[in-house]
Amino acid sequence: MVVYLISNISSLRMIVVLAFTMDAGTLLYPITFRLRDMIHKKAGKDMAIFTIIAAAGLNLFMFIAFYVVAILPADMRVGPQTTFGEVLLPGIRIVAGSIVAMILAEFLDTAIYAAVAKKLGAKFQWARVAISNAFSVPVDSIIFTLIAFYGLIPAEVIGGVIVSNIIIKLIVSAFSIGKIYRVKEDKM
Repeated sequence: MVVYLISNISSLRMIVVLAFTMDAGTLLYPITFRLRDMIHKKAGKDMAIFTIIAAAGLNLFMFIAFYVVAILPADMRVGPQTTFGEVLLPGIRIVAGSIVAMILAEFLDTAIYAAVAKKLGAKFQWARVAISNAFSVPVDSIIFTLIAFYGLIPAEVIGGVIVSNIIIKLIVSAFSIGKIYRVKEDKM
């Protein structure tokens, strides 16, 4: 769940990697898919869903905490201290986009993962990850980017952010797909 929070804070910065514009949270966020798949395999679908809901709650709590800290009066004896609120408060759209995208995309991913696992059993565990990610990654990337950044950055940049998010998440998924075999399956 910590990765969700760090990803959201990192998403406040737009970066360019290999000519792709993306929010910096994209570099970490794909790890959450694999962690959730491992939780699903080890502890079952209910625990995976609990993890998604808990992460959404922590994201909201993080924003509320930052908001409260930012609006409390600063001790002017140490200076104006305006940077904290200026940097972190625009994050409400990122937090909202993250929560909505995470819940929709990860519930979709979890449902598809469970269906594939039920159909294939212990065989082709990589297919659970590949098939569920093929659906959830675009949903997550489109919803998050539109809620977090639409109207704040140019439309052509929005399209590039969506494409780069999908590409990065699918690359991370492809490189980490074998890790699902390292988790002993307790229940489904």
